[in-house]
Amino acid sequence: MLSSLPIGASAFAAGNDTLKIAVVGCGGRGTGAVNQALTADSGVQLVAMADAFRDRLDESHSNLSQRYGDTDQMNVPEENKFTGFDGFRHAIDLADVVILATPPGFRPQHFEYAVAQNKHVFMEKPVATDAPGVRRVLAAGRRAQANNLNVVVGLQRHYQNNYREVLNRIDQNQVGKIQSGQVYWNSGGVWVREREPDQTEMEYQMRNWYYFNWLCGDHILEQHIHNIDVANWFIGEYPESAQGMGGRQVRTGDDHGQIFDHHFVEFTYPGGAVISSQCRHQPNTMGRVDEVFQGTKGTIHTDGSDRGIITSLHGNVIYDHDGSDDINPYQQEHNELFASIRSGGVISDTDVGAKSTMSAIMGRMATYTGQVIEWEEAMNSEEVLVPDDLTWDSTPPVMPDENGNYPVPMPGQMG
Repeated sequence: MLSSLPIGASAFAAGNDTLKIAVVGCGGRGTGAVNQALTADSGVQLVAMADAFRDRLDESHSNLSQRYGDTDQMNVPEENKFTGFDGFRHAIDLADVVILATPPGFRPQHFEYAVAQNKHVFMEKPVATDAPGVRRVLAAGRRAQANNLNVVVGLQRHYQNNYREVLNRIDQNQVGKIQSGQVYWNSGGVWVREREPDQTEMEYQMRNWYYFNWLCGDHILEQHIHNIDVANWFIGEYPESAQGMGGRQVRTGDDHGQIFDHHFVEFTYPGGAVISSQCRHQPNTMGRVDEVFQGTKGTIHTDGSDRGIITSLHGNVIYDHDGSDDINPYQQEHNELFASIRSGGVISDTDVGAKSTMSAIMGRMATYTGQVIEWEEAMNSEEVLVPDDLTWDSTPPVMPDENGNYPVPMPGQMG
């Protein structure tokens, strides 16, 4: 956790020009992304920070200061520390490059503003929690590309050598046409933050954001997007339909909000491939985070460490990735982002990030409803989960009933 040019349009920072960065969202991922940005380029300087909560901002600032406090890369005076729902604007205004790492429900609004202010962007995945948010991100992404702004999305497997090398061999037809696959994110789950005395409902949900769909989108979106994205990337298409099942079998208490603890989805692609997708948050069960694909000439097995294996139909190893010299992909995405800015290049990850986000949302729609969901139906949904005008006095979009229980999706009972 550990006087620049105005960047944008046709301008770029060259040589030793300082690139000023701001981080919006100072949790573990935001702090890590700042560390990677400062490591990527010695001419990068952190000048502004924003978070909903001052304690999160202070913790992040303290952790970063332990490493960079004695360097010119850390320069965040008190007046450049912003809190609350609207602090992001003030932080973005001060920077050339913006790191967006809040809960994903806020990503469309923050990304729109950053692009409107002509900033380069690194934003974490997923990029939205609902279809209207995805459409906003796609529109802002088109404006960013037209203005020669770099946008990197934190689907870091795109910056990971084992995946890139396997994709090269797919492109060389060593695997043939991918016909099927299985993608997994099965684990015991993530953190839970207990309700504190005198905490408002808004603060509780913001602190415990992982368990509320308007903020997180469910773990099929927040985590499993990585594996679904790999399927889209390797196949070269986005799914045309999804059907599946899911529910809350183990995590049933109100301390887990409203999200499911397991999902299983079959994604069907325009070219005929069918991908089986499963993700689970259940302690003491099989853990698995990887991808397997079957092609007409061979089989692929990849994962987020360094595995990249291709075998023939007869089981002979065609390729076995040696990751001994690989760069951490979280670092590599920042290395390439800042190198592109320096050279006047343009990286445009928005389309991939938004459409893989939409793929996972479509899977969630399928498990929540028990229906077959088509791509166009999902993409054109008008269900808005996140209002733009929230304050600490707002009523959250989801509220508990008189017993403290939150509304949980029920397959067969949702439209």
